[in-house]
Amino acid sequence: MNVRMNERPGSPHHEPGLSYYSSVMEPILWKIRDRVFTLTHRPLVMGIVNVTPDSFSDGGQWYDYDAAVAHALQLAEQGADILDIGGESTRPGATPVAMEEELRRVVPVVRAIAQHTSIPLSIDTMKAEVARQCLAAGASIINDVSGFRDPAMIAVARHFHAGCIVMHMPGNPQTMMDLAHYTNVVEEVTGYLEERLQLLQQAGIPPEAVCVDPGIGFGKHLDHSLTLLAHLDRIAQLGRPVCLGVSRKGFLGQICNRQRHERDPASLAVACIAAGRGTAHILRVHEVRDTRDAARLLEAINQHRMMKIDHDCSQ
Repeated sequence: MNVRMNERPGSPHHEPGLSYYSSVMEPILWKIRDRVFTLTHRPLVMGIVNVTPDSFSDGGQWYDYDAAVAHALQLAEQGADILDIGGESTRPGATPVAMEEELRRVVPVVRAIAQHTSIPLSIDTMKAEVARQCLAAGASIINDVSGFRDPAMIAVARHFHAGCIVMHMPGNPQTMMDLAHYTNVVEEVTGYLEERLQLLQQAGIPPEAVCVDPGIGFGKHLDHSLTLLAHLDRIAQLGRPVCLGVSRKGFLGQICNRQRHERDPASLAVACIAAGRGTAHILRVHEVRDTRDAARLLEAINQHRMMKIDHDCSQ
């Protein structure tokens, strides 16, 4: 499923309505510190651990240190491939958190989780010092919603050989919705991510260490988010894994008329559509167990699909 998107309509293996799969499965490698993910048939499941009092979906639920660690380990037991720990809400209009407070929230949690599980840990932060201390405490990935605009963040990633998740967001969480103006949202988001990939490579971050995130809901209104989801294959053509975070987001509530705690089925539906088309490789979610089950089903289906393609090619 996770392949380089280089087939075109009219080729022998193009299927209308799906992404353009290559005739031979080409795994995408994602290098994070001391390990490599080989992305082929199954999307990775990234479980969200919000150590915040004000995150949009579960703010305050895992704010306590013991509760955050216990929740993270529960997500690991449910099958998370990665755990993403964040200490600052990035919902629209969120109040910025001082660095000292963010460090107090996340560093002990990262250290404790790293001592109890070998699952790679991601630190969701825009602050280079927070990333540095969390990587020193056992994290392997920096998930920077500001897209590694701070040269100090790039230096931290390079020093630790960290995996990098580069997201598109205009402005910051306080201003992003005021800046949600696009002529062609797909090409503008893709172009931005391509620029960031080039800049990171020039700064010494190998492309294999980077995945990209279109930033659904971050400075995007409903139409923008839906357009990006409909054309994720354009972003996947960058040749890097695509991290997709739609879990419980506002656009789902707008369409389905559901409150935040009722949006898991809609979240899973979007994730399955994107992953099934081969245009999402890491699914960032609150509900790990159901997403992991869906990922396993996608893996089984795609393996049989490729067996048929291989059989047809051999005829």
